[in-house]
Amino acid sequence: MTGPVPSTPPALPVTWLPRRSRAVLLTASAVLAAVFVGMALVLPPSWQLNDRVMLVMLGLCFSAVGLMLARPRVVASAEGVLVVNHLRSRQLAWAEILRVNLRQGDPWATLDLADGTSLAAMGIQPGGGREQAIRAAVQLRDLVELHGAAGEPAHA
Repeated sequence: MTGPVPSTPPALPVTWLPRRSRAVLLTASAVLAAVFVGMALVLPPSWQLNDRVMLVMLGLCFSAVGLMLARPRVVASAEGVLVVNHLRSRQLAWAEILRVNLRQGDPWATLDLADGTSLAAMGIQPGGGREQAIRAAVQLRDLVELHGAAGEPAHA
């Protein structure tokens, strides 16, 4: 990660999400649902009710995919970090996160975890603007350093 390093981490709670792609996906989902419902309503009388219902259902399925793709976000709070990806969500304690990575060419940030795995944090992605993604990753890194295992007092 390179770029401007904020002097202080942001106040909690803070949410990062890809705003542009989310706006496009939510708008497209609404338009798809409206178009399919509209088509079902204006079809000629020769179309049966089950055809119209299936058309509406198809539009709702397309809209649901758009809504699913718009889900990703990363929420940091005093308790830890909530990572919401397309299909799954995971709540992490601060101490579980070892490092925040956003390398050149990566589609989104990844979190290296204490159990040896990594977790995609799709809510921080350069698709909506590289500088915004770098700023978000640096802010999350600073919060991890502040609240993570290094920032906790040692227990006997």
